[in-house]
Amino acid sequence: MVPSPSERRSAPKVLSHLGVMALVAALMGLVAAGLAIPLAGALGVGAQQVAKSVDKLPAELQASALPQKTFIYDSHNNVIATLYDENRINVSLDQVSRTMVKAIVAIEDYRFYQHGALDLKGTLRAMITNQANNGVVQGGSSITQQMVKMTLVNQAKTKKERAAATDDTYARKIRELRYAIAVEQQHSKDWILERYLNIAYFGDGAYGIQAAAQHYFNVNAKDLDLRQSALLAGLVKNPTGYDPTDYPERARERRDVVLDRMAELNVISPQRAAKVEKQGLGLDVQRSDNGCIDSTAPWFCEYVVRWLEQDKSLGKTAKDRRQLLLSGGLKIHTTIDLRYQKAADNSVAAHVHPGDQAIGGLAMVEPGTGQVRALAQSRPMGRDKARHETFLNYTVPYRYGDARGFQPGSTFKAFVLASALEQGIPLSYGLKSPNQVDINQNEWQTCKGRYDNPAPWQIHNSTGEGTFDLTTGTRESVNTFYAQLELATGLCEPYRLAQRMGIHLDSPKSEMTPSFTLGAADVSPLEMAGAYATFAARGLHCETYPVTVIDDADGNQVKKYSPKCKQLISESTADAINGVLRGVQEPGGFGYSYGLNLDKPSAGKTGTTTGNMAVWFVGYTPELVTASGIAGVNPAGQPRTLNGQYVGGAYIDEAFGSKTAGPMWKGAMGVIQQWLDPKNFTPPNFSGRKLHPMTTVPSVTGMSLASATAVLHSAGLKVAVINNSTIPISTSETVVSSFPTAGSSVLAGGSVLLTPSSQAPKPPPSHGGGGRGHGHGDGGGGHGGGRH
Repeated sequence: MVPSPSERRSAPKVLSHLGVMALVAALMGLVAAGLAIPLAGALGVGAQQVAKSVDKLPAELQASALPQKTFIYDSHNNVIATLYDENRINVSLDQVSRTMVKAIVAIEDYRFYQHGALDLKGTLRAMITNQANNGVVQGGSSITQQMVKMTLVNQAKTKKERAAATDDTYARKIRELRYAIAVEQQHSKDWILERYLNIAYFGDGAYGIQAAAQHYFNVNAKDLDLRQSALLAGLVKNPTGYDPTDYPERARERRDVVLDRMAELNVISPQRAAKVEKQGLGLDVQRSDNGCIDSTAPWFCEYVVRWLEQDKSLGKTAKDRRQLLLSGGLKIHTTIDLRYQKAADNSVAAHVHPGDQAIGGLAMVEPGTGQVRALAQSRPMGRDKARHETFLNYTVPYRYGDARGFQPGSTFKAFVLASALEQGIPLSYGLKSPNQVDINQNEWQTCKGRYDNPAPWQIHNSTGEGTFDLTTGTRESVNTFYAQLELATGLCEPYRLAQRMGIHLDSPKSEMTPSFTLGAADVSPLEMAGAYATFAARGLHCETYPVTVIDDADGNQVKKYSPKCKQLISESTADAINGVLRGVQEPGGFGYSYGLNLDKPSAGKTGTTTGNMAVWFVGYTPELVTASGIAGVNPAGQPRTLNGQYVGGAYIDEAFGSKTAGPMWKGAMGVIQQWLDPKNFTPPNFSGRKLHPMTTVPSVTGMSLASATAVLHSAGLKVAVINNSTIPISTSETVVSSFPTAGSSVLAGGSVLLTPSSQAPKPPPSHGGGGRGHGHGDGGGGHGGGRH
């Protein structure tokens, strides 16, 4: 009988099939020889060249660790975030249900445990079928070969490597076969199957059997039943085409193919297969959070990531360190307390709304360790401008959050106070502090000599006038008092102390200025909380940090972070500062007046910048420091006053730290105090302290201002001048009085306040000396002399 045209094969096609059969025979020879020697015989020179090229390949597959999901935990071991490039959690084979193992072997390589690296029957069948379909290589691969291919694809770093790992050629199949033989020689079948199940992609972003089980069914791999196992086993062939979340009918058909195959192989009974095939897919899809934007504490999470990216012990480059975080399967244990975080989030949300022309932020630090307990800010994380989202983290220093922070106002007075006490200036030392004074800026000493600007700085109070000592001058936050005190301490020591206490200062020219005491640098809430924690810990400064331990995927410790602490100021100095700042929270203090006191002992310091652009309240107990800051920001992201706008739904006529930032602090700390011990501050003990040297005030009354200044300078003293006008005082004016008076003691290197004739009181002030003045507010910035 003559074959019909449809049955007749062309001579080239027949020869092609013969070539395939010859190639398979050659492959069998390769297997027998371990792919170690060139081919000879039936395939001729071409095959010899193939064998020679194969012979150049490495004798073993370097299977690197698989990318895995990283987990970030809070201080109580709750997961707060996950990070990954590939959603994968490696599991051992004994953590995978036997039903799942049987299903994957049945559908992908049913003789896996009987044959070697190559299933010759399957390969021969696939090659003949593929040759009849234009030679595209697919199917017929053993589980070992598939694992090799997945490994090569996974480890490909360049476009060329990825193309070589996926091209549809017999050369690629032979390369894989050589590696497969090596793998079979070096590893057990269970090891190969375990890696296969962990490396395989199961669609919809799930890599590996554990992630797939959790993603599709919300169970662990060890608990997969027959219906679930059959579905997942069917996905490996085409995870996108059979994705049950997009193509449920295709997925079901493929699942049933797996069930029929299992029944055909007597792995399950036909009756059981038929029963399961009548059931639906049974999906319980769980979307896996990825990145800090999905975290329960996004701003803290982002701080953790940025902080670890700068730890060079985790990798040579920033790229290496980030890759480790995204694929290392790490378990990162952090310092955050979610109870504190929730209280912080709730308070910020109540006091500053995302759409306000303001930013509100809270940072919490534990004294004595530096552990960061919570970070919260008013604008949510994200790119949606309509929802006022941002990726700028205003709560942390610029290097970790890309935001410059806010000007700190009078919260910087604490550094001058600490320097004064460390220099032996007693708490009782008094300074006459009028509403407004002029001080030539070159009266101040920097680390390199006199400040080089001779122009006068005119400082004014928002809290009244009077004669104040270190205690009352601090509690009242009196600007003219602190300007004069800073003359005695100099600028160098407060500046360097602030640096050592964690304030990022790197521009002395613009920061080490006379207005330093009123806040001469942008800072973050975390910096201020970390600095004030030094006082709460009795002078022990600990660097702030968010991570305690990093473990690898197997639970082995990678890195442990311990407190880095140093005694920066004496215990007596810190105790004295705590005692002074407790007064802010007690009757007569700004904090007490606005209801900021707690049920437990607490201390605090207010801060308000010039123009009410930013306001602060840094308050603390011996166990927790919380810095609260609110800053005005216009739609263009530039600073603006808080005055005259609505923030948190409430109208602000004039913003101050105590009445604007303070309530946000109290909203959080008022909740958190229930978890704090009723620990008290330690009273100061100044016994044995060396006091600052004193000198005698020379007589300058009746001299011209210029002559009086020269006399005081020759005595090593500085000059401040009362001036209640906006016009500078003429140096020819006559001095009518000084404070302290001639013959009195004054701090060596300190200041003398002069009253020129034009400013002589008429009549004398009735309020006398001492105590509180008649002003209001909490120590806003003065005028001129840089940022404050």
